[in-house]
Amino acid sequence: MEEPMRIAQVIGKLSSGGVESVVYNYYTNIDHHKFQFDFYVDADSRCKLPKEIIDMGANCYVIPPYQNLFSYIKKLEEEFKKNKYSIVHSNMNTLSVFSLYAAYIAGVPIRICHNHSTAGKGEIKKNILKYILKPFAKVFATNCCGCSKYAAEWLFGKKAVNNGNVTVFNNAIDINKFKYNADVRTEVRKELNIEDKVVIGHIGRFCYQKNHDFLIDIFNEICKQNDNAVLILVGIGELSYDVKNKVHKLGLDDKVKFLGVRKDAYRIYQAMDVFVLPSRYEGLPVVGVEAQTSGTPCVFSDAMTVETKMARNTIMLSLDEPVNVCAKKVLEFSKIPKYDSSAEIQAAGFDISTESKKLEHYYENCLSHRKIIYDFQ
Repeated sequence: MEEPMRIAQVIGKLSSGGVESVVYNYYTNIDHHKFQFDFYVDADSRCKLPKEIIDMGANCYVIPPYQNLFSYIKKLEEEFKKNKYSIVHSNMNTLSVFSLYAAYIAGVPIRICHNHSTAGKGEIKKNILKYILKPFAKVFATNCCGCSKYAAEWLFGKKAVNNGNVTVFNNAIDINKFKYNADVRTEVRKELNIEDKVVIGHIGRFCYQKNHDFLIDIFNEICKQNDNAVLILVGIGELSYDVKNKVHKLGLDDKVKFLGVRKDAYRIYQAMDVFVLPSRYEGLPVVGVEAQTSGTPCVFSDAMTVETKMARNTIMLSLDEPVNVCAKKVLEFSKIPKYDSSAEIQAAGFDISTESKKLEHYYENCLSHRKIIYDFQ
């Protein structure tokens, strides 16, 4: 029996974030008789590759952090050469220039640059780096992808997208796993002792992008309007201490539940009355897809692509709105009944069973095109 082709997936730092969740979703659902993934992750990652991913046949290669640029490129080049990949798929956004350069000098014929993000206000140093690297991100790429049209246009330009030179792969999920389930809702609310509460929810890495600072301000205002509200936060990150400290200073310790990293996020969504994502910028957040699939009313910032809005009980608010206005809207949405929104999510193209087949065909076409060029020469 022919061995499946191994594809190098360059992830960067594992932190239970959206990018790795997307890649895991695709890996879980592709045909492992055809393709297997090798994950390349930075040594200073906060998390490890999940055991279930390894059990499916994936390999994990731990490499020096990309901040140690010379060692990073050298190690990637060595591994890419040793493993003789035909495809390297870099999910590092503008930083893909470095991993794809390593793939280029290693002689990898198919080098994919995949953008999952954009840039927003703030994070001056990070944005300067993004804009410096932006023109070079695709220099060593043979193929370009994005998680949304917005993210694709941001990195590769509208012309490239309109000419069909960039492929968009939706941040698709297992719809059946996340869709509304009244029994699970009752079960989780009992587990968390929030059965009679108005539950505001958020899942995301504790970082500048996700805007927890504003989220806590909104929740503080909500508590002034409704003393029966609680906030549940799932995730970890570099700003965890700052967020916890702000919660403490505002006297909200007994109203905010920090749940850390959860492997059952699909259950946690069910417990929420409303999901709030006030991000300063996004490509297309996978948590936004998950939350809407669970039938939970959602309040998103308008700093992300409009493609994120799929369900009828979702609204996008400006971050320039006063805190009390946002709080009022969140409370208003918390009263909207949950429902089975899976048909809407499927219609929008976010069913992983369909999108994973699209990725398989994409890889096959890349390989076929490579063979055509080789035969022609």
